[in-house]
Amino acid sequence: MIAGRGFLRFGLTCAIVALLSACAPEDAPDESLAGFSAEEIYKRGEYELETSRRSADSLRYFKEIERLYPYTEWSRRALIMQAFAHHRAREYEDSRAAAQRFLDTYPGDKDAPYAAYLLALSFYDQIDEVGRDQGLTFQALQHLRRVIEEYPDTDYARSAVLKFELAFDHLAAKEMEIGRYYLKRGNYKAAINRFRVVVEDFQTSTHTPEALHRLVEAYLSLGLRDEAQTAGAVLGYNFEANPFYEESFALLTGQGLSPEAQGEGWLQAIYRQSVLGRWL
Repeated sequence: MIAGRGFLRFGLTCAIVALLSACAPEDAPDESLAGFSAEEIYKRGEYELETSRRSADSLRYFKEIERLYPYTEWSRRALIMQAFAHHRAREYEDSRAAAQRFLDTYPGDKDAPYAAYLLALSFYDQIDEVGRDQGLTFQALQHLRRVIEEYPDTDYARSAVLKFELAFDHLAAKEMEIGRYYLKRGNYKAAINRFRVVVEDFQTSTHTPEALHRLVEAYLSLGLRDEAQTAGAVLGYNFEANPFYEESFALLTGQGLSPEAQGEGWLQAIYRQSVLGRWL
């Protein structure tokens, strides 16, 4: 008897799907859906989302629910599904717009964390190789932070933390790429400015050891021995086992110097904070 009921439910669902398909061909006006309930249209949208690779096949059903049944539970659910469908199709601007509209309309809803997460992903998933403009990376960091801070006890926040760290590292990589470019061309002051950004603003990134080593190289090239030694001291204290420290140590000792903090300046402040634990 239970199996029979399951078969009847399956048959009814298929009939609804077939009927909606027949009544709403792809190019037909959406007014043809007016005779169906919000639930029926929503299920058709779900079916298209699962079986079709084209986002438009499901989106037109979810959008019609908003038009025919505004401010209902099904309208709310249809809106978050629009954000998801657009994102899955890599239609990031449309996904972003739908997610933001959901947050504006239903700020306290149980699906608000997911909408905020989709909004962040719409930027994060567009982060390209290091050589491209990093404006999207900054936007991704901003919205990932929002998920982490506003919805800290959700799975989305935990995922956002991991993506935040990757995006953060991505920005540091951009600074390193530009710094290396200047260093190879002998523009040492410009290179130092880039490596300084990594050391001061991206200390927890994976690029900090190399940034300190490149500072040793650049300062030695300029004859600024105190700064080179201090950069080596910070590198040695924090990353003694790193291959970049071995290279810096060889460069310094090759010129009769040692990795010890010397003089004053911004690196001396970094040394006092990270090595001596003095913040004032």
